[in-house]
Amino acid sequence: MAKARQQTLVILFASFSLLAGCVSRPAHDAGPSTSRVPAGRLPGDAVPREEPRSRYGNPPNYQVYGQTYKVLTSSHGYQERGVASWYGKKFHGRMTSSQEPYDMYEMTAAHKTLPLPTYVRVRNLKNNRSIIVRVNDRGPFVDNRLIDLSYSAAVKLDMIRDGTSLVEVTAISFDEPPTVAQSNATIPVSKSRRPEPEATIFVQAGAFGDVSNARRRFALLKNGGVGPVFVDQDKSTSPALYRVRIGPIANAIQYDSIVEELQKLGITDTHLVTE
Repeated sequence: MAKARQQTLVILFASFSLLAGCVSRPAHDAGPSTSRVPAGRLPGDAVPREEPRSRYGNPPNYQVYGQTYKVLTSSHGYQERGVASWYGKKFHGRMTSSQEPYDMYEMTAAHKTLPLPTYVRVRNLKNNRSIIVRVNDRGPFVDNRLIDLSYSAAVKLDMIRDGTSLVEVTAISFDEPPTVAQSNATIPVSKSRRPEPEATIFVQAGAFGDVSNARRRFALLKNGGVGPVFVDQDKSTSPALYRVRIGPIANAIQYDSIVEELQKLGITDTHLVTE
């Protein structure tokens, strides 16, 4: 009975930490008081290593703002695209959901459902910069937000000025034994690189094997005022695949607007794609 009560208190305490953390952060947080990161404070990427699950922040599920989130039992194979935001000075020194002090100069992040901790590679879809961070917090609890990055992580992805960025998040998982090929390979670590040419980003609002279905989706979007919309025919598959896409889109603000319009039309299954 005492053990069950202790576990209940842990879950309640973790839930309180969630509500006190990223969930209350404004859309644009502040970085250091100076315009530049202090000399020597911008770190290298987090180095992935196998760690036990945190005692805190990993309940089977939890609720924030009336919405239930289910914590994943494994990070293996996780990859998703969406919008990244960042948090900084306001929460510097506060406890994260895993009960580790938040340090805006470290390479860390918050995620709603990945196990704590999990190492992930985050790639900025616009400039192709990538970093590796350690997820040790819960959030961000804002519509259309996938991951909340530390200040230093956001600096390295060049997203401080805009506050948000379209990203791809890929877990570097230790949850399953690696294959022989994987065990002989080194874990990828990002290095400084020259700026990459900007990618062209689209929202994909459907993929169909039947061209008539693609035309119906196209007409729905066009008549609903969503655009620019077009149908991309992929002849490399057999039979051909017809993808309905919107864009190109310039930033997360435009992405949020498009997602909102699609939801009004009853379309919730969307994907970010690049060319």
